[in-house]
Amino acid sequence: MKRLLFLLLLIFLPLFGAATTIIKLEIKSTIGPASSSYLREGMAVAVRQNAQMILIELDTPGGLATSMREMIQEIVNSSIPVIIYVSPKGARAASAGTYFLYAAHVAAMAPGTNLGAATPVSLMPISKIADSNTSTISTLEKKAINDAMAYIKSLAELNDRNVSWALDAVQKSKSLSAQDALKFGVIDIIADDTKKLLTKLDGRRVKVTGKSITLKTQGAIVINYKADWRTRFLSIITNPNIAYIFLLIAIYGIFFELMNPGSIFPGVVGVISGVIALYSLNMIPFNYAGLLLIILGILFIIAEVFISGFGILGIGGVISFAFGSLLLFDADTLGSSVSIPLIIAFTLVSLAFFILVMRLFLSSRQAVIVTGAQQMVGAIAKVTKANEKGYHVYCHGERWSAKSKVKLKVDQRVEVVKLSGLTLEVKPIKE
Repeated sequence: MKRLLFLLLLIFLPLFGAATTIIKLEIKSTIGPASSSYLREGMAVAVRQNAQMILIELDTPGGLATSMREMIQEIVNSSIPVIIYVSPKGARAASAGTYFLYAAHVAAMAPGTNLGAATPVSLMPISKIADSNTSTISTLEKKAINDAMAYIKSLAELNDRNVSWALDAVQKSKSLSAQDALKFGVIDIIADDTKKLLTKLDGRRVKVTGKSITLKTQGAIVINYKADWRTRFLSIITNPNIAYIFLLIAIYGIFFELMNPGSIFPGVVGVISGVIALYSLNMIPFNYAGLLLIILGILFIIAEVFISGFGILGIGGVISFAFGSLLLFDADTLGSSVSIPLIIAFTLVSLAFFILVMRLFLSSRQAVIVTGAQQMVGAIAKVTKANEKGYHVYCHGERWSAKSKVKLKVDQRVEVVKLSGLTLEVKPIKE
């Protein structure tokens, strides 16, 4: 419904002529492929509708460097002024958010917000050569930091912002409050809310792609752009918690389909979840060691069911599963990681599920058959009739036709050797 109203506004607003439009985007989570897709779509809509400017409300702990660079390219190459506003009060523009503020044509913050800590973080820890007093930064880490410093410096020079503090934000992970950011020339405006921000922007001149543009925000119509279902779906599955859940469902589903072929349902759910999990892991970086530890932990727990390991395999499986879950995604790289309570819950559930359910499964496989032809073999019967044509025996409360390779007598006890159709093949029991 909201999306329909948005489309109707875009169609009929040009008919009113005078009023200018502002496309407003909200980025309120970690930076990733979904954020990049959302920004690209919103800017495309703003260009098609000839909007005066794009307003981005930002609150992020950071995220992927690849997605951040894609978004900054969209911002600095935009033909429409892009204003980034860290809001509401208490929000932050940490890590990647700091680069966004330096890339924006106008950078604004609400009171009580902060920015900074823009040092790049790698998913895999970079080793350091340490002696008794000092530690030497590796070549790879130097390259990453130098690249980030050069990048943020170019953005600062592009929009005439504080270069020295930008370099400190990368090299020393420094942070600033909104008031200090305005004082040191890192941002342009402090505003309590969007309405006051638009008032301060009215009449301001900004340089966009080499051209000077005067903003006219007085009486402008602000249109909130909502992400489409594809972007929302991408945002959901690239969340580390959701990707983790899909991964485990895939492992469980495929495993139980292999243990009990023909069940169909576990296999179908497992394969679908596996495809989604693989797509998620392709979009967001993960630690291969963490994934292998999770799989190894599940195998140890399963082995505990089949092998009497006195609990050692089960305990090792739980430890491997928990550590693998912790290592799977890095919070410093993605901005968030798998929730600790979720890891604990899945670890305990996995242990209980495999030990209890798998033991029930194995006991059902090993249970003695109590119905059908196989159950008749070995049963004790009593001869009730004997003549030249054959025998009749009484077995399991029913009268059966029988045959024997040796001669039998009435009331003689016999053992069923084989069932052929409705005839039992029997042999005498030695008393």
